Amino acid sequence: MQESPPSNIDLDRKRERGFTLIEIMAVVLIIGLLSTIVGVQIFSQVDKGRVTATVAQISNLEAILELYRMDMANFPTTEEGLQSLVTGPSQGNTNRNFPAAGYISKGRVPVDPWGNQYQYERPGRNNPHTFDLWSFGADGKTGGEGVDQDIGNWIDEAGS
Repeated sequence: MQESPPSNIDLDRKRERGFTLIEIMAVVLIIGLLSTIVGVQIFSQVDKGRVTATVAQISNLEAILELYRMDMANFPTTEEGLQSLVTGPSQGNTNRNFPAAGYISKGRVPVDPWGNQYQYERPGRNNPHTFDLWSFGADGKTGGEGVDQDIGNWIDEAGS
């Protein structure tokens, strides 16, 4: 017994079951475009979050430095830097007021969200009566724009 050739109805059903290569490529292209748009938005939010975290860490370090000043009668020198919040002052006999555990938990000075050390200078160029405390931003270099801009304790939250 011979099989009869497929009818037009059978061929139409086979075509309806699958997708053509062009249809699949169009869907892949659309998904790629959408993921690119979403990815750009997500990464910009990550950068904004790092800037916000940097501002918060600088504010916390300022408060810790103020506690240090109250106990030690002065802010650390530029040479002592932020490490003195962990190890104590290097000069004078003011170590008797230094807490045994230091001023920073975990015994180490935090780094900025990009993994770079915070910068400290006393007296500061921008705050001549106290100190300057800043991060170089995403690029780790002086200056910059956007997320590469320096973030310091002399800059208000509006960025001026």
